[in-house]
Amino acid sequence: MLGQKLLPWDYGVRNLFRRPSRSVLTLGGLTIVVLLVLVVVGFIRGLEKSLAATGNPNVVLVYALSSGADIENSSIPGRSPSLLAASVDGVRRRHGVEYVSPELYLATRITASGMSEDALSQGGMGLVRGVTTAAPLVRDKVQLLEGAWPQSGEVIVGRLAHSKLGAEEEDLAIGQQVSFDGQSWTISGTFVAAGSAFESEIWAPLADLQTALKRQDLSMLAVAMDSPEGVADVDLFCRERIDLELKAVSESGYYAALQKHYKPVRMLGWVVVVLVAGSGIFAGLNTMYGAVVGRVRELATLQALGFRRRAILLTLVQEATLLACAGALVACLIGLLLVDGTAVRFTMGAFMLSVDSVGIAVACGVAALLGVVGALPPAIKAMRLPIVEAIKAI
Repeated sequence: MLGQKLLPWDYGVRNLFRRPSRSVLTLGGLTIVVLLVLVVVGFIRGLEKSLAATGNPNVVLVYALSSGADIENSSIPGRSPSLLAASVDGVRRRHGVEYVSPELYLATRITASGMSEDALSQGGMGLVRGVTTAAPLVRDKVQLLEGAWPQSGEVIVGRLAHSKLGAEEEDLAIGQQVSFDGQSWTISGTFVAAGSAFESEIWAPLADLQTALKRQDLSMLAVAMDSPEGVADVDLFCRERIDLELKAVSESGYYAALQKHYKPVRMLGWVVVVLVAGSGIFAGLNTMYGAVVGRVRELATLQALGFRRRAILLTLVQEATLLACAGALVACLIGLLLVDGTAVRFTMGAFMLSVDSVGIAVACGVAALLGVVGALPPAIKAMRLPIVEAIKAI
């Protein structure tokens, strides 16, 4: 019998094209909702990937015990590298070169010659790291993208340093000048670091930076070990040399602790995803109520023809889900083209939004939820009207 059958699949599809203006507006609203979800998830995933990419289990960070976990406030004696290298076994060596990187790390106001007044007023706070030629040996993810290693009076910049400063990319191009702590520096190159936090930093020769800051101490040491077990040897050295007041932690452990530190931020991001999805569901309810109210006579006629309410309900859900999934496809396409890889400024530096499989899966799941949950209440309400009364409706 006809009443035991479902409506044809193409009936719901044709209905979307019978009302093109309403369908386009609904599609646009759903696309915006899903895109907002995708951006928030991209922020969370980008932050997680940046912190995860920075840590190396074979690298040990040695800094002042009194600084807690804040390397920027750390100060250790300048003789620490030689003492550690001479006292600890397991430090990686190649061709007589020890993989020990003494570093000076600070956050300071930085200006570039091409920066606009708006950029100077809104940003300008950057991260500077004084390094030696041992730095790329220890930080093996760092690769020079273009230009040359900095000589005296020069710096190299990470590919996201301009985002941290709130400047344009061309403001930190090779040959441009940057100024901080009362001295001007020429940009000699650009480097990448596999998406890690180093990409938002500016690297300067350690000796030049010490001279500019009038400091002979260091902020930290980065030591590459032959194996992760070497962390215990460095930690033992720090405990034995009480006079130096040093603390040792693996680089992966340090940035894992930072992930815990930013856990409230990530949790807030997921709360925003839920709120955006919830607001999208209410918007979908309003849209579907409007769509169903204008089709009361059509739905009553289908019931008069013998189609069950369940079959008509499934058709309405089908239409809404098709629109929601189409909106998800458009949102994911926009996300991949415009959102993925977009640099954002953060307290730890800068990182890129990441539209990956997790973000796309969450966006598609939210879209399906919008389609089903948004269509059910108005459809059920319309199905409850008596057939005679619904056919007389305007």
